[in-house]
Amino acid sequence: MDAGREGMDAGREGMDAVIAGLFPGQGSHTKEMRAQTETYAPHLLCACIELVGEDPFLRVTESTRFAQPAIFCASIASLAAHRLATGSPSPGAYAGHSLGELAALVAADALDCEVALRLAVLRGALMAEAGERDGRGGMLALIGASTEQCERLAAAHDVHVANENAPGQTVLAGQLADLERVVKPAREEGCRAIMLDVAGAFHSPEMASALEPFRVALRKETVRTPKVPVISGATASPFVDVREQLLEAIVKPVRWSATMKALAALGANRFIDFGPGRVLARLLVRNVPDAEAIAPSVPAEMERSRGDHVSADSQAGSLAARQAQEVLARDAC
Repeated sequence: MDAGREGMDAGREGMDAVIAGLFPGQGSHTKEMRAQTETYAPHLLCACIELVGEDPFLRVTESTRFAQPAIFCASIASLAAHRLATGSPSPGAYAGHSLGELAALVAADALDCEVALRLAVLRGALMAEAGERDGRGGMLALIGASTEQCERLAAAHDVHVANENAPGQTVLAGQLADLERVVKPAREEGCRAIMLDVAGAFHSPEMASALEPFRVALRKETVRTPKVPVISGATASPFVDVREQLLEAIVKPVRWSATMKALAALGANRFIDFGPGRVLARLLVRNVPDAEAIAPSVPAEMERSRGDHVSADSQAGSLAARQAQEVLARDAC
């Protein structure tokens, strides 16, 4: 039996919940996520600004070097708010889409928040630099294409399958000129082909220049075995070697559809999309049709303050921030 299968079997035996937590990657940003981070993870916001050298939330649409740390912080803030509201470190299993794996590993106590933030900042910078260095890489979404069609079109035009998000929703990565040559045959086969507004061939071998500096950084950080299963998007099986699997995720496709099926195989039928946004909740029904998407909980005092149009720096917001920090510290994340 391979290590991944053993991890799934062990996870199934120890899993006493049917709720899985999901954390998104780039493209999930929302207008509200900075305010949520300031409310529930202000210490993380300050640390993020210091590490990036400026406020990444203000430039989140400009580059992955800003998007990745900002989205990571927003995901952790949502997790902190949920734990504060429920008094529980649940769910019983996690997965993250690309960047979201760092937040998932924090939730499972494999990484400390500060460690994961440093990795998110570095990961975003390295992937941005890899895209900028080449300058000719990009990504193409194929809608309505089968797995076989996508693999055939990719092989015929020297590009790579980068994201398998759901049945009929796949993303290719490669040189822009090669991707453009995919568009016509894909459309002739009845598929929609949409060039994405990204500055690099992410999750493909063209990100290889990011590997060694990220490997060096991973070696310096403390990594623990996840307390609950965290499914790797590159392997669609539980993390076993956290450092190596985080590293390979940079150049391997995100097998999100298979990842969701792996969570379902562990017994999960309810899923919390911690956000920001609802990207993964929208993909859920296409990957696990019988599953239920539920929103993360928010402390009651913040719900009341929203209704009364009280700002995040109100007394309720300040109390929530202090309590959320205590929850994060107590849960060692």
